[in-house]
Amino acid sequence: MTARRPVQTNIALGLFLTIVAGMTVGAWTYGYRQALDQLAQRGMADLTLAADRLTGQLQQYQQMAALTADHPALDGPAPRDLLLKAADKTGALDVLLLDEAGQIVASAHETEPTDMANRPVFRRARQGALGEEHGVSTRTGRRAYYFGAPRFDTNGKTRGALVVVANIDRVEAEWRGARPAVFFTDRAGQVFITNRSELLFWQKAGRDGTDGLRPPSGEATSFATRSVGRHTVWIEDWSPYVPARALHLSRDLPVIGMTAQALIDVGPARRLAALQAASLAAMLLAFGAILFWLVGRRRVLAVANRRLESRVAARTSALSAANDRLRREVAERVAAEAALKRAQDELVQAGKLSALGQMSAGISHELNQPLMAIQQYADNGAAFVARGKPQVAAENLGRISDLAARMARIIRNLRAFARNESEPMGRVDIKAVIDSAIDLSAARLRGDGIALEWAAPDGPVWVRGGEVRLGQVIVNLIGNAADAMAESPEKRVRITLYSGRPVCVEIRDTGPGIADPDRIFEPFYTTKAVGAAQGMGLGLSISYGLVQSFGGNIRGANAEDGAVFTVELDPWSEKEQAA
Repeated sequence: MTARRPVQTNIALGLFLTIVAGMTVGAWTYGYRQALDQLAQRGMADLTLAADRLTGQLQQYQQMAALTADHPALDGPAPRDLLLKAADKTGALDVLLLDEAGQIVASAHETEPTDMANRPVFRRARQGALGEEHGVSTRTGRRAYYFGAPRFDTNGKTRGALVVVANIDRVEAEWRGARPAVFFTDRAGQVFITNRSELLFWQKAGRDGTDGLRPPSGEATSFATRSVGRHTVWIEDWSPYVPARALHLSRDLPVIGMTAQALIDVGPARRLAALQAASLAAMLLAFGAILFWLVGRRRVLAVANRRLESRVAARTSALSAANDRLRREVAERVAAEAALKRAQDELVQAGKLSALGQMSAGISHELNQPLMAIQQYADNGAAFVARGKPQVAAENLGRISDLAARMARIIRNLRAFARNESEPMGRVDIKAVIDSAIDLSAARLRGDGIALEWAAPDGPVWVRGGEVRLGQVIVNLIGNAADAMAESPEKRVRITLYSGRPVCVEIRDTGPGIADPDRIFEPFYTTKAVGAAQGMGLGLSISYGLVQSFGGNIRGANAEDGAVFTVELDPWSEKEQAA
């Protein structure tokens, strides 16, 4: 028995140390992943900020091209004076005035070849849209981003373009060398913009970029990746200013045709995980030491218990503080979501008020006609009464009643459309919603000479949604159809309602169709000419969000004679009504 005790003690000690080692490794892994989650959140916020800043800076030059394209001084004897002033005030690398063939008529600094006919930025502007491209200027050797805006003649045809050349060195000068390391790759996988100049023009390695980057010349540097949970860590030795072990984050930027990527140093996360694992190992070893101490030294049990209770209390206090911080973060997130919801509601209301503004003239005419008719019938009725013809006067009074009912219906539809709906979704008669939207749009359709085809079903068709918001969707789609047919020889809108699962509302027009169906629901995307009075490209985006909030779907496509938009809605079920 005496000989076995040291052996049993050694076995117990070895087993305990093995358990401690396993738990320490587990704690390090868990702590590392948790730290990476927090690091990814902060890094994605930094990456989003850098991407938004770059996009905002570049869009300033795009707006400059759109606003300057139709300046009357460009048709004068000295257009270069205007181009030079615009370039000096905005810091643009150059501002170019192109004729219809793509030849440079005038420029601010003469940094580009005289022929730009085959450049994508001019071809896009030649089609009447905003063009853009990026590359290295052949004369200055500087990186540049080109924005082109079309110029139109009095007949609405393009007669050239205005191209603004943005200096990428100036754009990225403000955040060069800042943390974290950020770089933007174009569709070819080349690093075109970065706050680490040593990575400039590096190329994406591998088909999907999982092999990191390789320099434009010379041998590729060492590179490896590690998957830690849902995160990817890059291990490389590219530069002293790029972390050798970094969390890789990326975000697509379709607005400028690039991908924003960031490399976040994981050293702090590893040190934090190591500290947590070391703390746990220390606690476990201390606990084991206490157990072994109790086995051999029972007399110090009271002292060991007090120490353990003190440590537990400290740990509990730390956890309580962490829970308090977590509650505050949850409250802040709830407040932020509420603010976002209010902003979305305000945007929807603004879209309705904008539509009301466009319909105001027609609605005034709709109300003025019955008012004039009421006055005339009233005068005639009084005259017939004076002549002793009460029956004819009664007929005039009946006509006055019908006209008043018509005016009441128009005002009721207008008031329902304008109010800010806050009630939850419920049962809505989509047939009545379409009738109301047609009443609101009737004056606009008659004024533009547009024929309306609407075969209303005999009874109501119940769907799940909001009455006011559904009315705004139908009004927006009818208004967009009217805008699209402005130049069409045949103007006709056909509305069809299909009952089923789902319930479908189909609105067809005889316009030119949809130029880019994949982008039709993007915010601020519009095919109208620059400077046009109709809208800013928000109507379809708002309609898309409203239909999505009902659990439905909206899509646009080209038909043989125009465009067709389909709104799919869930039918109202008897189970929902009972609930």
